[in-house]
Amino acid sequence: MTGIALQRRLIRAATVAIVCLAIGAGLWPSTAGTSTNQPALKTPWGDPDLQGIWTDETDTPLQRPAKYANQEFFTEAQRAELNRERAQMIALDHHSQPGTEADVSGAYNSVFLSIKPVGLRTSLIVDPPNGRIPPPTPEAQKTAAAERLYRLAMLQSTDTCKNHEPACAGGKYDPKPSPLRGQLPPRYITGRFNRHDGPEDVSLAERCLTGGLPEFGTAFGGSFRRIVQAPGSITMFYDVGQGQGWQRNIVMNGSPHLPPNIRQWFGDSRGHWEGNTLVIDVTNFGPKTDFQGSRDNLHLVERWTRTGPKSLSYQVTIEDPTVWTHTWTAKQEFTKQNDQENRIYTEPRCVEGNLGLPGILHGWRVEEALFAKGKGPDPATHDGEKNGFLLDEDPLR
Repeated sequence: MTGIALQRRLIRAATVAIVCLAIGAGLWPSTAGTSTNQPALKTPWGDPDLQGIWTDETDTPLQRPAKYANQEFFTEAQRAELNRERAQMIALDHHSQPGTEADVSGAYNSVFLSIKPVGLRTSLIVDPPNGRIPPPTPEAQKTAAAERLYRLAMLQSTDTCKNHEPACAGGKYDPKPSPLRGQLPPRYITGRFNRHDGPEDVSLAERCLTGGLPEFGTAFGGSFRRIVQAPGSITMFYDVGQGQGWQRNIVMNGSPHLPPNIRQWFGDSRGHWEGNTLVIDVTNFGPKTDFQGSRDNLHLVERWTRTGPKSLSYQVTIEDPTVWTHTWTAKQEFTKQNDQENRIYTEPRCVEGNLGLPGILHGWRVEEALFAKGKGPDPATHDGEKNGFLLDEDPLR
């Protein structure tokens, strides 16, 4: 059965469940909020009810900004100031001189962004207490250094290095393109770097691919997830980024994880109930997704708990002994959205990979052809990645 067919089947089953739930309205708490003293919300077949369209309505950084040190929560004054600064950042919308390299490579402005109010917490990370990702292992440091060296090599003959801009920190200018430009990267590329020989030279987002799990939202208004349940089945649809939506089916039959040789973009999710909490163990990620440097060995333990009629708590413990010195945990709160006004269209609507990427690659081929004829500069001297995001100036990051 395909993912779409399975979702349709689950939606039909869930529709019946919702009707039954409306009849048995006594299962709902009498007041809104997140009080754990109120009765848990249940489906007609007795499982905790997590169904609905959910999103986070405030913006919280994954890691705690250094200036807030060990401060777990913002003060009201700090939140007000951050909201003011971020609104001003969007309103300014810096524009480069038309036709310049900075103007052409700066594709995004405030039209594409939806800045939410700042949340209560200074970080999504709740453990360790400093709100920061744990230190990397020596192995991870070595991998990061190799990737950094490769990325700097792509920039060495550009004005970014010539002008000692931050993106070239640790590198040096050389008017001759690096010999590394013709070599394969240290590992599969998932982020942006200054080469466009083929589609796999660009970031996952520019190829209309999503980063996968764990998913904490983006600068484009966060992310929505639609949870649908049927007896013994749970499915989640993630609407993220610029249309990089994807379907996730949770195996609930108690069977073990897939064999280690079978790898999946979103990992292998096996769920079970612990009281009113859905616990999902996720393994078997592949080498072409990346979360903060972690790939094949990423291991997640998620906990989803309905805390009220319109509130859902998400907590995930993240582990990769090849990347971090110890596990760490992040927490996110979601609010239920109107099921009709916020319907999710399950066909991804991303245009970057469908339209933008072919144009980018064609543009580089044209520049290369002109350079070969002596009619233009070497494309290797252009930085096609800088000034791409207004959010580089976000005071919350």
